[in-house]
Amino acid sequence: MGKRRPASAGRGFTLIELVVTVAIVGILAMAAMPMIEMNAKRQKEVELRAALREIRGGIDAYRRAVSEGKIEKKVDESGYPHRLEDLIRGVDNILDPNKAKLYFLRRLPRDPFNDDPAQSAAQSWGKRSYASPPDAPLEGADVFDVYSLSAGRGLNGIPYREW
Repeated sequence: MGKRRPASAGRGFTLIELVVTVAIVGILAMAAMPMIEMNAKRQKEVELRAALREIRGGIDAYRRAVSEGKIEKKVDESGYPHRLEDLIRGVDNILDPNKAKLYFLRRLPRDPFNDDPAQSAAQSWGKRSYASPPDAPLEGADVFDVYSLSAGRGLNGIPYREW
């Protein structure tokens, strides 16, 4: 008969096997990390595009309502909302005898690149008035457009402020 080995022999891993396994897992994790970060950035960019489209759509609908005579407009006003909050709080429909309110957004989305929880959704955006030039947007008496306040660049190379 052959020589018997103790029951504990042959079970488990050697220290070298564990070190090699941990090294391989570490290399795989390092290779996956940039892809994970890029995917997270891409997701935020998708959210930014959707939020800009939603807010700009609300601003355009407000302007259309002014053009249709549903919202009172003074002679010296541009016809754009005074504040972003007007899009969700609603404005009186002067053509409706019951003075029902017109709402343009259900909620105001936040800028996904703004991480300051102390700021409201409206404060998370840069606002451009009708009277300001596109290359140097300034806030004013109305909200003609919104833009991200992030100093970052998109995966397409264009700064978020210019989207």
